[in-house]
Amino acid sequence: MAIAGCSGSGKSYLARHLADRFSHLEPVIVSTDCYYHDLPHLPLAERALQNFDAPDSVDVELLASQLAALK
Repeated sequence: MAIAGCSGSGKSYLARHLADRFSHLEPVIVSTDCYYHDLPHLPLAERALQNFDAPDSVDVELLASQLAALK
């Protein structure tokens, strides 16, 4: 199952609620927040302007490879 939505829409809250409800299935929550591209090369002011809702802000290749390894 996947839950999608913009920042602050309640995805993590819903995921935790569902995980609690279906704990007998031993669900695992993988947050794409952990897969944002690292931006230390940008000045802080420029980092603050980044759109983290944009699909290209997430390292999808790393996420996919780690999900495949978990599978």
